[in-house]
Amino acid sequence: MGAAGFIGRALVARLARRGTPVIAVARGETSGAAEPGVVWHAVGDMSAAAIDWPRLLTGARAVVHLASRAHAPPGEPGWIERDAALATRLARGAAAAGVEQLLLMSSIKVLGEGTASAPFRAGQSAAPADAYGFAKWSIEEAMRAASTSGPALTVLRPPLVYGPGVKANFLALLRLVDRGLPLPFASIANRRSLVFVENLVDLVEVALAHPAARHATLLLRDDDEPSTPALIRAIAQALARGTRLFPCPPPLLRLGLAALGRGDVAERLLGSLTIDDSETRQRLGWRPRLGLGEGLLATCRWYRSDACRQ
Repeated sequence: MGAAGFIGRALVARLARRGTPVIAVARGETSGAAEPGVVWHAVGDMSAAAIDWPRLLTGARAVVHLASRAHAPPGEPGWIERDAALATRLARGAAAAGVEQLLLMSSIKVLGEGTASAPFRAGQSAAPADAYGFAKWSIEEAMRAASTSGPALTVLRPPLVYGPGVKANFLALLRLVDRGLPLPFASIANRRSLVFVENLVDLVEVALAHPAARHATLLLRDDDEPSTPALIRAIAQALARGTRLFPCPPPLLRLGLAALGRGDVAERLLGSLTIDDSETRQRLGWRPRLGLGEGLLATCRWYRSDACRQ
């Protein structure tokens, strides 16, 4: 589910390299996707009630649900309810097909937009602060309710995911740093958890095989939790660009961005979002294999490639 997206393609490629048979379900056609052992299905609008999920999922041991939206669509009423209804139908279809495990890719934003004094921890109550976080929580709840007597449910709540193929805010940050313009971020003293896409799909692979992942909600992150200035400097180094950061009081930055209608960007640039994923590491014996430098180098190589600049 969602196999043609940023995370989906990385996961399909990983499983194909392992020789794991994959039924890859996507909304549209997937020309050029020719991994051995991967059968692609284009189903169009996944929220359509007419999709025969039991038939499509017959023979699968596990289902990974990646098909919810990466960002809240502006001006589209009812999208949260449709995404939750899709999760319900998928869970029921998986149960009817005899699937053993469901793995849902949720988001750390189910717990909130940021952390002031203590990191987010496993077992915390949901406290979404925006429509995207609320949507992810609604999908979690719908899937839990629909899978009570069916497949074991595993929920992953990652922070910002980056890597080759990344889009949206992280791609915008790459472009900003690549321009080499002076940036007023030197005075920001925050910490932000993030996860390299290869570390994320590594945990997905572990969670699909480990009994302790069943019926669990798992947090995760890379080992590094850089500040905004540190992240920008690391990106610049990976791009072989100079950095020109100058100080500006964070409250002034926040006011300026709010005046431009970008208060959400201000929170991500200035605020902290940290995660304590020690329970995941202990439960599954997992830790991220790749560090920030390696992840950014792979991401920036992709960014520099002709394919991604077209």
